[in-house]
Amino acid sequence: MDDVTPTWRCAARTDTGKVRARNEDAVLALPQHGLWAVADGMGGHQNGALASRLVIEHLADLPVKGTLAQRLFELRQCLHRLNHRLGHELTASADRPDTMIGSTVVALLVQYDRAACVWAGDSRCYLWRARCLYQLSRDHSLVQRLIDERRLTPQQAAQHPDAHALTQAIGACTALKLDVLELDVLPGDVFLLCSDGLYQAVPTHDIGVALDTPCPKQAIERLFQQGLGGPARDNLSAVVIRR
Repeated sequence: MDDVTPTWRCAARTDTGKVRARNEDAVLALPQHGLWAVADGMGGHQNGALASRLVIEHLADLPVKGTLAQRLFELRQCLHRLNHRLGHELTASADRPDTMIGSTVVALLVQYDRAACVWAGDSRCYLWRARCLYQLSRDHSLVQRLIDERRLTPQQAAQHPDAHALTQAIGACTALKLDVLELDVLPGDVFLLCSDGLYQAVPTHDIGVALDTPCPKQAIERLFQQGLGGPARDNLSAVVIRR
């Protein structure tokens, strides 16, 4: 296949943080394939780490031939198959029958001047364009649903006792719903894929400041310096992709 990302540079990092004993996040950076992803496992310790690792491994094995539409179809089918496996085969064989093994995922697929973002859960995709930060993904969470239904304000949602409850995730839903956003890519665009541990620890303004740096590695260093400078109660993961 022709090089689909001849002008893209990227950097990726994941960190356990200051409180968690284990890192249940996983990241993928395959610029030669035009594919990047972040997965945030859940289900506790080994189960969460297993789920996020399986998401990343399955995405890494996807074929790289075909149009963007064909590759996007393969990516979605891959995640649906893994959702069935995590939700049935692996969960049923866990030590406890009620044990959940699941993971969020946000993936970015780029081919020439088109990109597709795919996600399930509350890991996010941001776009830094013309010195403005846009959140491309929309959280699959209970509080986001309540906000959308105008039953809670964003301020009330932040204090909700189920603020971290998800409505979609790989392995946690019988009928998985993947959201997809396709867009044109412009010169100078910068994408950020990250887990909730990262964006909850770094204010939105500081995310934009980090992404405004010319080098993805420097952007990652700034994001993690900011995130680890606070309590860092959760695992932190990020991938920065710059055109």
